[in-house]
Amino acid sequence: MDIYEEIVRLRQDGRRGAVATIVNVRGSIPSFKTAKMLVRDDGSILGTIGGGCVEAEVWQAAREVMEAERPRTLTFDLNNDPKYDTGLICGGTLEVFIEPILPPAELYIFGAGHVAASLYKVARIAGFDVTVVDDRETYANRERFPEAHQVIAEDFDEAMAKIKPAESSYIVIVTRGHRDDMRVLRWAVQTPAHYVGMIGSRRKTIGIFEELKKEGLPAPLFERVHAPVGLDIGAVTPEEIAVAIVSELIARRRNVERELPHMSWFHRRRPVESGRPGISAEAPDKPGKSSS
Repeated sequence: MDIYEEIVRLRQDGRRGAVATIVNVRGSIPSFKTAKMLVRDDGSILGTIGGGCVEAEVWQAAREVMEAERPRTLTFDLNNDPKYDTGLICGGTLEVFIEPILPPAELYIFGAGHVAASLYKVARIAGFDVTVVDDRETYANRERFPEAHQVIAEDFDEAMAKIKPAESSYIVIVTRGHRDDMRVLRWAVQTPAHYVGMIGSRRKTIGIFEELKKEGLPAPLFERVHAPVGLDIGAVTPEEIAVAIVSELIARRRNVERELPHMSWFHRRRPVESGRPGISAEAPDKPGKSSS
């Protein structure tokens, strides 16, 4: 099987992987420059860079690279380290570049109003494959979303029954009403999606969470929900709100580790440390965060 064909197949299936390539060689090694090995997310491999301890270490590093989504270069000195002895007459050094293979970043936008229209535009520029879902054909159509991956104009329940988000998918809920937001969130928190966000005030968010918990949904399901959605940049207009949301999507996609000003009250709560009070979950609602 061709490595490049397998990379395409992995991405189409929404799976991850990492490709290791020998990029630099000095002296004799048990392989050749440009040799490649693909490590899939289930640990299986395709191709080889020479076998032995070198390949075992590269396999482990590849697993870490696909998890961190950041490339890495490893250097091996086959002459000075006896553990790399392959039984052959080798004494060179080699550098192996490992790069992550990531599935397309799929974004499902539920709702097709003003915020959704701006969110679609900004998200596409940022590299997301956008699917728009709304139960109104006058809003969910190709004229409003000409370059969307999909535009689905169906009842939300019918649409959700057909959509199968992958672990790399993103879901943003910006419907026109409280009940529709709750319907979609009920489904979204039970998917393996990488990110779930919902627009709305803090009061509305807590109310929806409480209603769904009364239905029997476990409370931990809501701890990963970004609601109110987006970074706190003072956004007011639909265009600004779209930028705030996509900024948070990018931070999630790139695994940003530093503290960010999330709008979500879950993500903004901080314990009291060294006499510094944390941000209260009861802080006043921000303007411009009502549903669209």
